[in-house]
Amino acid sequence: MRWSNCLARLTVCAGVLLAPFAAQAASEDDPWESINRPIYTFNDVLDTYALKPLAQGYQFITPSFLEDGIHNMYRNIGDVGNLANDILQAKPHAAGVDVSRVLMNTIFGVAGFFDVGTKMGLHRNDEDFGQTLGYWGVPSGPYVMLPILGPSTVRDAPSKYVDSYAEPYRYMNDIPARNMAIGLDIIDARASLLPAEKLVSGDRYTFIRNAYLQNREFKVKDGKVEDDF
Repeated sequence: MRWSNCLARLTVCAGVLLAPFAAQAASEDDPWESINRPIYTFNDVLDTYALKPLAQGYQFITPSFLEDGIHNMYRNIGDVGNLANDILQAKPHAAGVDVSRVLMNTIFGVAGFFDVGTKMGLHRNDEDFGQTLGYWGVPSGPYVMLPILGPSTVRDAPSKYVDSYAEPYRYMNDIPARNMAIGLDIIDARASLLPAEKLVSGDRYTFIRNAYLQNREFKVKDGKVEDDF
């Protein structure tokens, strides 16, 4: 359960790639804005007073090499979900890359602590079940702001549950260990986004919504959206 799937990651990643196009997202995609805005405010308060301070403290006390290694390990876990959705989208080349990444990073990268795959030219894909549904023609539906989980759509929100089956947490019987792993996952991913927060500008709710919708379209179409602008 990467926090990079949640509010901070979606905001920053979309902002980096698509900030020039964010203002073009249609507000009609957000018919439930009167409900979504208060939920966004709750999420923002939670991030400001809990998640962000924890991430800053984690980054302050954790040596850079260890922080990078932990981040790589969680990305290695995420590659399993990428592989599953590569297969569901009938992308054999991407599936081959991701299965190779998982094997190389797990075996030679010490359970993913070192990203051996990228150094070998095996560049990571970023797929999820929401993208898989979009790939096969399922429309995104209205924009939805989820409590804690952040920006989503009617299509993407339930897809998060499907993606959870590709994560190890639901198969861990040791509850304290599971909760610790999830907590570190969230904090690590949030810490990795701290330097990019300054990219968010203007009305934060509108920016996040527009950037998220543009980013999802970009991913579903594998970056082939030039003709739409």
